[in-house]
Amino acid sequence: MAEFINPRVDWAFKRIFGSEDTKECLITFLNGLFAGEFEIKDVKFVPVEQTKTNEDERGVVFDVKCITSDGRHVIVEMQKKSQEYFVDRALFYTCKAIVEQGKKGKWNFHLAPVYTVCFMDFRAKNSIPRQFRTDVGLGMLKAVDVQMPAQKQDVKANSSPGENVELKPKAQNEYQTASSKYFELSGVKYGFEKMRMVFLQLPLFKKKKPVECMDIFDCWIYIIKNMEKLKEMPFIDKYPVFRKLAEIGDLRKLTPEEREYYDEDIKAMRDLYAIKVWEEKQKRMAIEAATKRATKKGLKQGIQQGIQQGIQQGIQQGIQQGIQQGIQQGIQQGIQQGVQKGEFSKSLAIARNMLAMGMSLEQVTQCTGLSKEQIEKLKN
Repeated sequence: MAEFINPRVDWAFKRIFGSEDTKECLITFLNGLFAGEFEIKDVKFVPVEQTKTNEDERGVVFDVKCITSDGRHVIVEMQKKSQEYFVDRALFYTCKAIVEQGKKGKWNFHLAPVYTVCFMDFRAKNSIPRQFRTDVGLGMLKAVDVQMPAQKQDVKANSSPGENVELKPKAQNEYQTASSKYFELSGVKYGFEKMRMVFLQLPLFKKKKPVECMDIFDCWIYIIKNMEKLKEMPFIDKYPVFRKLAEIGDLRKLTPEEREYYDEDIKAMRDLYAIKVWEEKQKRMAIEAATKRATKKGLKQGIQQGIQQGIQQGIQQGIQQGIQQGIQQGIQQGIQQGVQKGEFSKSLAIARNMLAMGMSLEQVTQCTGLSKEQIEKLKN
């Protein structure tokens, strides 16, 4: 059972892709990456440190840099930690490789194309689409002779430069040869591409089993993403390069010095991961604290608003209840007063009758319950 190195740490990545005795690995990977566009026969490794033209200039050190046998410049980078402006950094590296082609003295300004391949062991946030592979290229405009149709309705009359025009004849020999030119931005197709950046977001590579890998490019990405977890090297029978990879990537075959370099990089990667976990934890705690503060503040405001609303509602309800109670009490008092007034009027009538019959004041007072003063008023 084998034990393999982690190809995403600096030392291991350069061991696999950046040395003369392992350049077969780099060539097969690049040919898989650019399959159908061009084929690389051989590469020549060049110094990875960019030469400064002055002391104030920003220096650049590439992970891997080479020139292919047909003159293409290729930069290969492995980025482990998420970086806000990583796409800008890749563009800066690419432009550096273009600018360094300038020569003193007599020069015809010919530029060899530069390709920057970026392995990203993280998901980009906003700079590029959330997909595994994104190619960003810059080509040159080229005038191309095309066959124009005889009838206008067979082609877009207002086709803009560079727009693909699909010609569909209604019958044979309907086209006429016309000397017409249009401009097409198609560097890959016509070999005029001067700069391309390829971003490979490893976490977004979804193939989890060797059987899912359809070509050598898939195989390389699968291994780069999973090599340190493999118990044996897959794809050996189909692609012999992986047999060589199994040999150079065997952790048990490293020399003590090589193992020391590798272990230092592993420690740095773990420290980086620990920092990332800590930063994420701090961010999460900050969000939770802010949420709690907001909740507490909202609760306090809610209580205050509730009290105010309660007071207002209490006042309104009190007024309404007071009105209702006043009405009820008024009715009761009115009834009582009415009864009392009715009884008093009845007593007065009886008292008048008794006085008319010649009965004495004492007799009338005793029978009606009226006072002597009330009876005296009746006499008048």
